[in-house]
Amino acid sequence: MTTTFIKGEYDAVVVGAGHAGCEAGLALARMGFKTALLTLNLDSIAFMACNPSIGGTAKGHLVREIDALGGEMGKVADKTMLQIRMLNRGKGAAVHSLRSQTDKNYYHREMKRVLENTENLKILQCEVSEVLTENNQVIGVKTTYESVIHAKSVILCTGVYLNSLVLAGEWAQNAGPNGFAPANALTKNLIDLGFTIRRFKTGTPARIDGRTIDYSRCEIQEGEQNVYPFSFLTDRVPEKQVPCYLTYTNTKTHDIIRANMHRSPLYNGVIVGTGPRYCPSIETKVERFADKERHQIFLEPEGSDTNEVYVQGMSTSLPQDVQEQMYHTIPGLENCEIVRYAYAIEYDCINGLDLLPTLEYKKISGLYCAGQLNGTSGYEEAGAQGLIAGINAALKMSGKDPLILRRDQAYIGVLIDDLVTKGTDEPYRIMTSRAEHRIFLRQDNADFRLTEIGREVGLVDDNRYQVFTSKKQEKQKLFEELTISHPAKEVAQIVLEHGGNYPQNGLSYKDLITRNIPIRTIREHFNAFEGISEDLLDCAETEIRYSGYLEKANREIEKTKKLEEKRLPKDIDYFKIEGLRLEARQKLHEVRPLNLGQAGRIYGVNPADIAVLMVYLKK
Repeated sequence: MTTTFIKGEYDAVVVGAGHAGCEAGLALARMGFKTALLTLNLDSIAFMACNPSIGGTAKGHLVREIDALGGEMGKVADKTMLQIRMLNRGKGAAVHSLRSQTDKNYYHREMKRVLENTENLKILQCEVSEVLTENNQVIGVKTTYESVIHAKSVILCTGVYLNSLVLAGEWAQNAGPNGFAPANALTKNLIDLGFTIRRFKTGTPARIDGRTIDYSRCEIQEGEQNVYPFSFLTDRVPEKQVPCYLTYTNTKTHDIIRANMHRSPLYNGVIVGTGPRYCPSIETKVERFADKERHQIFLEPEGSDTNEVYVQGMSTSLPQDVQEQMYHTIPGLENCEIVRYAYAIEYDCINGLDLLPTLEYKKISGLYCAGQLNGTSGYEEAGAQGLIAGINAALKMSGKDPLILRRDQAYIGVLIDDLVTKGTDEPYRIMTSRAEHRIFLRQDNADFRLTEIGREVGLVDDNRYQVFTSKKQEKQKLFEELTISHPAKEVAQIVLEHGGNYPQNGLSYKDLITRNIPIRTIREHFNAFEGISEDLLDCAETEIRYSGYLEKANREIEKTKKLEEKRLPKDIDYFKIEGLRLEARQKLHEVRPLNLGQAGRIYGVNPADIAVLMVYLKK
């Protein structure tokens, strides 16, 4: 029998070193707390089990917000970037989103290097079997080796590894993604601690040998140069970028899938976990969108040191022989060789309603949860939660107030509020449509929204703050230049070129922008705004063009803030409040909202219930 021994004494222990665990561990260590970062395998640190990419619609917003607060994801993404593009350019500025192809192995190595060289942070390979508590307070963790690590705070960032089951057709294996070991010991302990455990599912497509792809049959997708990077500390995006390619499924592909649907664990009852609505498998696409003759497939390089190519859009759990058939029907992939087959993966996760908006577990002080364990999908959602959990654990140990970002302050605020207030019955993915104040929550202004907050909590260092301060001065200088009036004869040409009439009076660059002349066109025409960054140009253009909408939205935000300021007592007994409907009582009791604003966002609580609560608070 193994003898229990004390492995170490730490301020905090972070369980799991995926994208959530990395941000949590770095935040704690950088805020001055002795931290242990535990992982099943050091080779899986910051591993990209699915897309070799960072960002995407709304996800790019999260990465810039993580960076603005002092996190690491944006810096590593920029350093390991193969290609970058701005999505949704044809739509409004609020939904413009960065997405980069990332060198998968380089990303892992670079994040591991950062972790290894961070003061106050120790990395250890082991499996945690138990969270240790005393009088509803966390005191550390125990490993499967029976070693004990004492800590004042514990952050669980277990990803998709809890009792994970990998499936493809009739084959199934108790394993983590990419053949890594699963974490089989912790779920029982979480149940004993009172967590609500659910079973979710995700999946990944095959990887194929790029040398066996006929790219001449595909559409090339080049990267972009005139975009800003993820991190506010990175000067520019790479000049040399690697292309991706676009191809499509067809009726032959769909016929093969339909003929073998009975062999898919998704449709024959083998998989019991709930899958992601917004990232469905190819068999789900064929079933759900039966009228579509084709679906987009993106061929994305996995790295500069490998020939592996990720087949984005072809996630599946169909058997390997069926995978061979259907991939070979796609233009450009007729002779492709699969080097890693696609699979689905089921795993245990918790209910976000068990958590406070700080991401602390309601029943145990000092125990936090972040990432896919909370029911989310995606590296970016995980990193954002890990950062906030790490910050809040550090603030609590310092005896300071927690950081709870409002929905009008950040997509991170939207993400966490949705999880802990509304909950989710499927893998949650951030989307711009989830943010009611998205005109404020743009990528270009993430630092203006959040860097002061990061500085206040102690995560933004002197170098980053100096960069931010300089940028604020740069913005002031830019707006001064934008408001200078220029004689009519100087601006007439550009006005006429854009369908306007010859100006009767002088106009400023700001006036030109309000006439829908792009700020970059103005820059090129007048050789203006020398040295101004791309994101600052976007910020200025949006603030000028949408000034009316911004003022109106700001008034709505001020109304919402008043509800957020009306706090609800922690010990309130909702079942004793007369006038509340039964459903509202049940929902309020389950969520235990901190204030009236949060209470109003709970499913099943209506405005009449909020009015009753307001009367109750006055009494």
